Amino acid sequence: MEREPAKPQKKARQYERPRGGPARAIADLMPQIGRTAFRRFGFVQSNVVTRWSEIVGPTHAKVCAPEAIRFPPGEKSDGILQLVVLPAHAPMIQHVTPEIIERVNRFFGYKAVAKVKLRQGEVKPPVAEKRPAAPPSLKPIPMELGESLRDIGDPELRTVLESLARSLGTQREGKE
Repeated sequence: MEREPAKPQKKARQYERPRGGPARAIADLMPQIGRTAFRRFGFVQSNVVTRWSEIVGPTHAKVCAPEAIRFPPGEKSDGILQLVVLPAHAPMIQHVTPEIIERVNRFFGYKAVAKVKLRQGEVKPPVAEKRPAAPPSLKPIPMELGESLRDIGDPELRTVLESLARSLGTQREGKE
């Protein structure tokens, strides 16, 4: 009896976990990571903290930051917003408190905050997001508009006017 040559056995492939897609920024993951901590301090939405400079404006965001929102028991409205404020700016923030209440309530979409409580302390400056500049358009500028734009000294103004000229040129081509 002749034996057949042994076939090589297939090795079992090691299991690889399916990838979750491209890498994500920490800022995108922060709402999920910090949800428990934010709720502990009364923030129903963590966006109040992460988008504070959008809510109150960059000037006020440099000198004050939200610490907590305390609601009456069983309620989710008419809360007290607790802010930490740089000591030198506390009188100014106290003066604009009605405006801050209005902006926070506009952000929530209902009357979430009725009062603001200030605490003087150290405030970390907000991290400025650097957004990439839009690429210049490759459409040519109409000849009749291009000559007058070359004389403009301010490069930012020239860029804006060139963009406007391109869009006007596109609209004219569509009508003809």
